[in-house]
Amino acid sequence: MNLYEHTIVARQDTSPGELKQLTEKYSKIIEKNEGEVVKTENWGLLNLSYLIKKNKKGSYIHFKIKGKGKVVEALEKNESIDKKLLRYLTVKVKKFDLDTNYFAKRDDGEKKEKINS
Repeated sequence: MNLYEHTIVARQDTSPGELKQLTEKYSKIIEKNEGEVVKTENWGLLNLSYLIKKNKKGSYIHFKIKGKGKVVEALEKNESIDKKLLRYLTVKVKKFDLDTNYFAKRDDGEKKEKINS
């Protein structure tokens, strides 16, 4: 079994309900192709570096997946025709970092501690 990190960027006008449907849709595709979703993270609405299809922002969803190469093929095949998505990226990794959540909202207290450290 290979380990993959897969990120999709949905259009900025996608509602939270539609984002949940996208997450469920692609999770089912993964499971149907003998893969396993280890973790799903919703990174939220973030600014894009440049305009993509006239969008300045995108909603990011990140999957950590165990599976074979055909899982990625099936995912990317479906994503390439999905009008709600702007971009997608799959990266093969050696192991998952399940502890760190890079896009979690932090309190001001945590920021000050890191600055003072």
